[in-house]
Formats: sequence, structure tokens, C-alpha cells
Amino acid sequence: MIAIDSFKIGGREIQIAIIYEEKIQGITFSLDGEEFLRERIRGLVKHLQKRGVEVDLREKESDFPQLVYKVLMREIKNEEALEYLSFEGTTPFEKKVYETLTKKVKRGEVITYGELAKLLKSSPRAVGGAMKRNPYPIVVPCHRVVASSGLGWYTPKIDYKKFLLMLEGVKKWTS
Repeated sequence: MIAIDSFKIGGREIQIAIIYEEKIQGITFSLDGEEFLRERIRGLVKHLQKRGVEVDLREKESDFPQLVYKVLMREIKNEEALEYLSFEGTTPFEKKVYETLTKKVKRGEVITYGELAKLLKSSPRAVGGAMKRNPYPIVVPCHRVVASSGLGWYTPKIDYKKFLLMLEGVKKWTS
């Protein structure tokens, strides 16, 4: 199923789309309107299907978009929302990266790819790949992972990463 809802936050409208069965299979969002959201949904579906996740795109109301919004609004901690994620289609390494990031790096904090890699006894490149493939943005706060030399990259747009970090009160992009 898919549920889509719109919210006002930080002076902007955010549209949140959730693909789910019993649990959340994937999350995407847009700060740039419905057309961009549809593009992001297509990309998420392609990613999930490539990973063997069966996706049903019949629209059905759900509280899941509200859950993600509550994470953004500090009403629910990121780690508390982990239980709603299916982790279908993620590798054991990716799941470990997502859980470690979500539990260790709190709102208002950032961590470099290298620092996160050290925690996981892995490489910054492997961590970066997991961040790029994160099907649960916002809940799994990949926007909190920055490059040692600055902000780093973010899918779908660097502007989105800046917006999310600003919402969380992050003033410094590097540790």
C-alpha cells in the first residue's frame, strides 16, 4: 500500500509518501511538490523491487506519514520509530548501519562517514553506499552523516539535507 500526506514544517510544505504492508517498506518525501514526489516514489519502488520487495501501490490511508512527521517534529525519537520499519530488502550490513546510526547519532548531532565506519569496523565508502541506498530517510537519519570536509552529499537534493539539519538545530556540518 501507499499513503501520502502533506504537512507544514519550518515554513515549507513537505509531502511524505510511505510504502508499507504491516510495516514500513520505504519512505520518500518532497519539499518541491507532487511531481517531484511522484518521481521519488518511482525511484523508491524501483529500488525496493530490485531488492526483491513486493510493492503494492494501491493508495490507502495510514498513520505512517504522521509517524514520520512526528519524528521530524521531535514528538517521537528516531530510534523509537525503528520498530515500524520492515528492513525488507536491506542487507545485514545495511541494517546494522541504519540501526547504529539511528541509535547513536541523536537529533542535533552529526557524524562523519569515517567516524560511523569506525564504529561499524567498516569503510567510509561502504557506509556512504548504505546511506545512498537508505529506504527510510528521516527515520533513519542519513542526513546526519557528513563528510569530514563539509556537508557531503544527499539524495535527493543537498537542499533537503540542509533543511533537515536546520530543523534539528545543527549549526556545524563537520565534527
